[in-house]
Amino acid sequence: MTRPIPDFSFEHLALSNGARFVVGVDEVGRGPLAGPVTAAAVRLIPGQIPDGLNDSKALTAKRREVLYAQIVEMAEVSVAHASVDEIDEINILQASHLAMCRAIAGLPTAPDHVLIDGNILPRDLPCGGETIIKGDARSLSIAAASIVAKVVRDRLMVDLAQQHPGYGWERNAGYGSKAHLEALRNLGVTPHHRRSFKPVHNMLYQEHSVSG
Repeated sequence: MTRPIPDFSFEHLALSNGARFVVGVDEVGRGPLAGPVTAAAVRLIPGQIPDGLNDSKALTAKRREVLYAQIVEMAEVSVAHASVDEIDEINILQASHLAMCRAIAGLPTAPDHVLIDGNILPRDLPCGGETIIKGDARSLSIAAASIVAKVVRDRLMVDLAQQHPGYGWERNAGYGSKAHLEALRNLGVTPHHRRSFKPVHNMLYQEHSVSG
């Protein structure tokens, strides 16, 4: 089955319906056991859109880095996070929406229409919006946002890996790989682990039971 190639049709439709500033929004990091959830908002400028934009998952790390540099240079870009504490407090879905709203708020030009990857609109959007399932493979603006969010979060996890060696975050980005789960058992839970996520919660509960 061939993968869809993202295009500008969702953006064109919104612009033809009267929107002036259309922005794509995506997040990365809903599944990991450690680290924040990261969202990016990107407004592509027609006529200066980087070639080869696609769902970040369909690109190599090297290609993402190249496209990231082009997007930041040619488009309006904002990135924001929701912390591990916020994820544990309000749940990962709400935290990802919080990160999205923060990214939108950080743009130099306030959008009047946002295209959001997924099927649930954040409650606190400052403007009109629409959800697009698999939007990172269908909308160029969302594809650009997926690349930016992925590159920024991966870099952040590499930095955290240097502070907390042994968990392999520079390779697994905080996801629950076999090596990461083994390190959790051997090294314990760090302040960057999501305590509401089952493997981490279970680890803490076992420690509590043993020490109790």
